[in-house]
Order: sequence, then C-alpha cells, then structure tokens
Amino acid sequence: MNAKQRQLRLGDYIEHMLDASETAFGYVENVDKSDFTNSRMIQQAVILNLIIIGEAAVQIENEFPAFAAANPDVPWRKLRGMRNRMTHGYFETNLDIVWETVKTALPELVRQLSPHCGGNANQSI
Repeated sequence: MNAKQRQLRLGDYIEHMLDASETAFGYVENVDKSDFTNSRMIQQAVILNLIIIGEAAVQIENEFPAFAAANPDVPWRKLRGMRNRMTHGYFETNLDIVWETVKTALPELVRQLSPHCGGNANQSI
C-alpha cells in the first residue's frame, strides 16, 4: 500500500518525523559515542528511525510540495539523501555521520517541524 492509498495527511508525516526523531534521540540520550559505535543494536535502532524520517520527508516533498517549498529551512534533500544512503548502502553507513545527525541535526529538525504539528508531538529534544 503506498502513501496515497493510506491517505496520510501532511500532519501525519510531520508527526512521524517528530516521533522518529524523539525515538532516535532517546536511544542515544545517555550513551556516549564510544558506546554507540560498539552497540550494533543502538546503531540499527537509530538508523531505522533516520530511514523513517527520510521516508516521511520524501512523501512530504512528493505529496505536499508547496509545504516543502514554503519551509526551505528543513533540509528535505539531505533527509532524502540520508534515507537513500542508509537504505541502499547499509553496509557503508558512516557511523560518525549517524552520531552527529542524531545529536545535532535531529534537535534542529524538531525545532523546525514542531510549529507545524499542532502541538501534539512529544517535544523533549
């Protein structure tokens, strides 16, 4: 079933992105980089959520291009690219980039998207 068949609304995609950001951040909240690089379980959990974020970003760009264009501060292209790299080049995933993304970029993404979610998302990042 594709996104159009599911008839998701823009707010649903934003909620998915915020929830996946919160979840990924939670996996590394009390973890240092060394622990992250030594835990395949945490790596895979974070990567899965980054893929979810990227997929939702792709759907927003495809189904709601006016919203994406009106919010150029959201790194739509980078989110899409990261999703593609992790999905199709999984064994070449750069864990330094994953770590930096979850620690730095996700909190910024939450700040950018939160005003568009109607206040329903958990925003503790």
